[in-house]
Amino acid sequence: MQSLWIAKTGLDAQQTRMAVVSNNLANVNTVGFKRGRAVFEDLLYQNIQQAGASTSQDTEDPTGLTLGAGVRIVSTEKHFSQGGRVDTGDSLDLMIEGRGFFQILLPDGNQAYTRDGSFQVDSDGRMVTSNGYEVQPAITIPDGVISMRVSRDGLVEATLAGQTNPAVLGSIQIADFINPSGLTPRGQNLYVESKASGTPQISTPGLDGLGELSQGALETSNVNVVEELVSMIETQRAYEMNSKSISVSDQMLQYLNNNL
Repeated sequence: MQSLWIAKTGLDAQQTRMAVVSNNLANVNTVGFKRGRAVFEDLLYQNIQQAGASTSQDTEDPTGLTLGAGVRIVSTEKHFSQGGRVDTGDSLDLMIEGRGFFQILLPDGNQAYTRDGSFQVDSDGRMVTSNGYEVQPAITIPDGVISMRVSRDGLVEATLAGQTNPAVLGSIQIADFINPSGLTPRGQNLYVESKASGTPQISTPGLDGLGELSQGALETSNVNVVEELVSMIETQRAYEMNSKSISVSDQMLQYLNNNL
């Protein structure tokens, strides 16, 4: 019975959507997290009677007769809208106000990208992520730093003990992509380049349409809890309706079995 299969595809799709919504809510406090959205598409139709087919010598069928085969999740899009701002006062916390990603060097030598600017210093004085991955271009902070300043365009300066003039430690550059939604999330607040995202365009913060840096602040998740809870209720109701379709189809089959 075709309705059983159609309702089954609906259950699968709504179950996947619930997983996406749950992941959004689970990461509501994750720095730099970008919410996902499940995108649906209908499946191939069974064309029983073609629209426009002749119904007589002078008339034609205005709509035809087609039966759908259900639905599926075709993609889960990441929405890279700007998250909120939380001031921390930590000189190593950086926030991108606008487009762009921090560049991160992975242990295998590959490049990754993140919106999470909660950086720290390792035992060698290198600026790293919370997982110890080095920020690119490399910034090394020497001993005896009294204060550190990161300008809006990424210039890193530090005032050292016994010196009056700040020393330039390096410059942070950020990357942008023509299709950020095409980046592949790999966990740990990191994304990696894919064929869909295009190649990274590296530039100075504030130039070429990129965002500027803000020191002593972090970007919060762009998850709207109220919207996600509404989506959760919608998903639950849609799941229940598809379950009801299976139940009704089963009752119809039982009726046939009992009366034939």
